[in-house]
Amino acid sequence: MAEISTSGYKDYVAGLLAGVAAVATGHPFDTVKVKLQKHNTEPHLVQYRNGLHCTARILKTEGIKGLYRGATSSFVGMALEGSLFFGIYSQTKQYLQGGVQSGEPRPQVIIPSAAFSGAINSFVLGPTELIKCRMQIQGADCLLPMSSRYSSPLDCALKTLKTEGVKGIYRGSSTTLLRESIGNATFFSVYEYMRYHMHSHIKPASSNYSNLIEIGIGVVTGGISGVAFWLVVMPLDVAKTLIQTNPDKTCPRNPFTILSSIYKRTGLKGCYTGLGPTIGRAFPANAATIVTWELAMKMLGIRHD
Repeated sequence: MAEISTSGYKDYVAGLLAGVAAVATGHPFDTVKVKLQKHNTEPHLVQYRNGLHCTARILKTEGIKGLYRGATSSFVGMALEGSLFFGIYSQTKQYLQGGVQSGEPRPQVIIPSAAFSGAINSFVLGPTELIKCRMQIQGADCLLPMSSRYSSPLDCALKTLKTEGVKGIYRGSSTTLLRESIGNATFFSVYEYMRYHMHSHIKPASSNYSNLIEIGIGVVTGGISGVAFWLVVMPLDVAKTLIQTNPDKTCPRNPFTILSSIYKRTGLKGCYTGLGPTIGRAFPANAATIVTWELAMKMLGIRHD
């Protein structure tokens, strides 16, 4: 087994670039998902028939900028999140492997590395997602008076801190931690095993095609891993959105209590509200994330298992 060279800060740089690629590709889908989760699970709000209806309504009333509402905080959050997520995952994995490059992926290395990375990440992701979600729901269909709306992500953060304190900016953090730990353990398990087996069975006929095959494998493994992530944790994400966007400071914070209430009203379908645009986003956004991460590692001279 070959020794793995310590990459240090380069792992974090590669992750940062991957996070930016994820937002650029997937934010419009995320806006539609958040709108559906807010409006289609709570009574007395404008209901959308499906993701396409929601998208059409946003474009009609707000234009393309409506789909990128809250993107500023999302870019900042995902850049930090991507940097920490991939950096901590890579460094933890190297540590658990004892500094040697292994052959077939080992779940006892992948799962704790990914879950730990997701848990740490949730402390950055929680506040940025709260701001993003609050910005995303205040489109033309928002019932809040203009005086209660936010003019920018910074305005949202300052008003939240003023009215709810530091505790308010971290509202939904335990649900975010659960989602990220479970979801990222799923993501990297699927990614590592698929990548290993695809590289084992697909051999380029010529070295000229090796880069194209690498990108192709990155697209497939990243896309499918992203879909797996959301299929597993979508109910937790629905609960998180409702916790973070509820104007009532004393609203329930237990995600399982919220999901139980949704299930009683709308069944399992309600717990998966927004799944369509989420899956639509998951494949291209995570494909772009993984391809960017792998290309960045290659350019920075980081060896991949």
